[in-house]
Amino acid sequence: MSDTERHAVLPESRDTPCPGRPVLERIETRAAEVGELPIHRALPSRRRRTVGAWCFLDHIGPIEHPAGHGLHVGPHPHIGLQTFTWMIEGEITHRDSLGYTQPIRPGEVNLMTAGDGIAHSEDTASQDRGRLHAVQLWIALPEAQRRRAPTFQHYPDLPAMSDGGFRLTVLAGSHLGRRAPAEIHSPLVGLDLAAGGAACMDLALEPHFEHAVLVLNGEVRVACEALGPDTLVYLGTGRRHLRLECCAASRLMLIGGEPFGEEILLWWNFVARHPAEIEEASRAWNERRHFGEVEGSPSPRLAAPDGTGLRLRGALE
Repeated sequence: MSDTERHAVLPESRDTPCPGRPVLERIETRAAEVGELPIHRALPSRRRRTVGAWCFLDHIGPIEHPAGHGLHVGPHPHIGLQTFTWMIEGEITHRDSLGYTQPIRPGEVNLMTAGDGIAHSEDTASQDRGRLHAVQLWIALPEAQRRRAPTFQHYPDLPAMSDGGFRLTVLAGSHLGRRAPAEIHSPLVGLDLAAGGAACMDLALEPHFEHAVLVLNGEVRVACEALGPDTLVYLGTGRRHLRLECCAASRLMLIGGEPFGEEILLWWNFVARHPAEIEEASRAWNERRHFGEVEGSPSPRLAAPDGTGLRLRGALE
């Protein structure tokens, strides 16, 4: 999905977790739009820009959309990141400049590695009315990988297990010896946890990772803190276990990873290190250079905002 907000500044990433010390930092998501659909954006925010190498987190839905008004994000470019889409309800068709056309359905992950540059589009598969519920994240590529050739992978089968009334699906990294197939380039973890009713568990964590939890629906007590939908809680580092409890059907997502030791610049759909890289990527896309074309998308091509004279500031506008 595209970041359709037209930032006037480049948000710098200077997050500083407290090594070895857990925290409980509540961060409200903010409303935004992708295509015609309202979404909740958890990362980046003024208070926290990254959790490990995870640098972007959008929650879309659950929403019922009228006929012809599902998700439609036209061709747009990316550099320096991986897009990671987890589908919960509905169906989206991914198309990219490598020639892939891939539907993604509930319980599946699409992973697109932009590297030096790729373009893609995402459209609701049917023009009928329907429901849509998904999470999309971006992963900042480390310096050694950020100029690699672009790739795309689709993962229809993910490892899962049950504990304390929760069903855990391992989306990225590993948990209790079960490893997700997604090819990632930093030490990360991503878990989907769903309960059909009352549930309680102590979730094992890697203490050298920083973690965050986003409630997707229902109400969950996270480390004794009651959280409703679209509330992100940053947990810091140093935790070996996390108590999760709910009294009714609920769903949440946990992300984590080793604190990302590189400063990044995130602007529109680009992750880079220097403003000049983003300015050049923006010009190249608008001049139809470098990224290739996306064939078959029913949605119009997006124009990159003018990247000339970008300024750096520590807060999101």
